[in-house]
Amino acid sequence: MNILFMGPPGAGKGTQAAVIVKELGIPHISTGDAFRLAIKQGTPVGLKAKSFIDQGLLVPDDVTIGIVEERLQQSDCEKGFLLDGFPRTLSQAEALDELLTRMNTSLDHVINLNVDRGLLMARLTGRRICTVCGASYHLIFNPPKQEGVCDIDGGALYQRPDDNEESVGKRLDEYDNKTAPLLHFYENKGLLRQVNGENEIDVVSAEIVSLLRG
Repeated sequence: MNILFMGPPGAGKGTQAAVIVKELGIPHISTGDAFRLAIKQGTPVGLKAKSFIDQGLLVPDDVTIGIVEERLQQSDCEKGFLLDGFPRTLSQAEALDELLTRMNTSLDHVINLNVDRGLLMARLTGRRICTVCGASYHLIFNPPKQEGVCDIDGGALYQRPDDNEESVGKRLDEYDNKTAPLLHFYENKGLLRQVNGENEIDVVSAEIVSLLRG
């Protein structure tokens, strides 16, 4: 089964992906992981991507597609895959369609996690990370026992620079402007499945599994 997860930053795509890939026995493919793997393996397209990243430039769509293609051709994708974080734009979605057609396959489901912007803001700005061990906390959903201190090793907790309200707002705006239009693209193909991402994690997981199994 070939699945694409959509939803704004903070919607819980990574959390749900971990559940679904275990349930279905397929790999979870995020573009970040695919980039790191291609660069580590030193593939031609991986080295090309690294040349842009090292200069602080955005990786062009054709290189990104090349990395996704490399990843989808690996043996663990034979039974399907779960894409997360790609495509991000309409042109990437169209390129992905062409790629899957070349591979004689297609997407089966596009799962969109719907979450209110205010809740997304609370989720993303409330994250705190330990300076020592990297453990992650949340001021609302998973607070430390002592404010500002890691439960594990007593390390100081900090907020990532891109987790402040201004940065989060820009990330959400970018999603609304560039990625949200893909919902219409996939809805027109009859692939879009809407899920309420505001429910408890296990409730959301059960709804997704039900949609996929249905």
